[in-house]
Amino acid sequence: MLQKGYEVRGWLSAALSALSLTVLVGVLAVPAHVAMAQDTSKIEEEVHKVLDNKKFQNVQATVQGNTVALTGTVAVLADKEDADNRVHHVHGVKGVDNEIRVAGGAEVTDEALRNKLSQELSYYTVGYGTTAFTNLNISVQNGVVTLGGTVYWPPDKASALSIVANTPGVKVMVDNIQVQPVSPMDDQLRLRLERVIYGDPSLQKYAINPAKPIRIQVINGNVTLTGVVDSKMDHDIAGIRANTVPGVFKVTNDLQVSSGSGK
Repeated sequence: MLQKGYEVRGWLSAALSALSLTVLVGVLAVPAHVAMAQDTSKIEEEVHKVLDNKKFQNVQATVQGNTVALTGTVAVLADKEDADNRVHHVHGVKGVDNEIRVAGGAEVTDEALRNKLSQELSYYTVGYGTTAFTNLNISVQNGVVTLGGTVYWPPDKASALSIVANTPGVKVMVDNIQVQPVSPMDDQLRLRLERVIYGDPSLQKYAINPAKPIRIQVINGNVTLTGVVDSKMDHDIAGIRANTVPGVFKVTNDLQVSSGSGK
């Protein structure tokens, strides 16, 4: 009889444990669609927080799962990029479909936009000592700005991209800028070439206006001269002077002679 009592109590204890486990699992096991809805709601809340800024007042965000679709308009390209970056950093977001349009201000012609950017980028490295080593080219088509050429180091590239992205009228930016490789030998050559070229009496005038220097590109000892000079004589002197610098492997003289010089 005692043995049967133990068996009954053992069975009852096991049954209660199983029931407790079932109830616990039922509490913990939240349906998948409910969990997903909670995650989506949290992502939506965080996305709206990071976009709570006047410059994003015309931007709409739609969350589908862990992907956010951005639509609407902003004033400049930099604002579109900023919105994208902010949303990408929201916890749980795996992808951003950025369909924001840049539609701020009056419509700008491609020619006017190119001229404005060319002027601003001519002076942007003044004071940093790298102006002569920066050679950028710009093309604009239907508001799409393509930047090419070379710069001395990454900060010069970042500054150029920032200037373009914050300029009204720029709808899309294509970055083809190359940073010249880090090389102590090339750095020494740049300094020697700068001294030799700008030290020539005939070429000193090109150091006066930072917007119109003779640009000096050095990559692995290979030198390329670009820019616009006043005469064929200045073109030839710059090439000759560059070839006198020890350590230079090759000089490519791509200097253009001003069309209005007549020389």
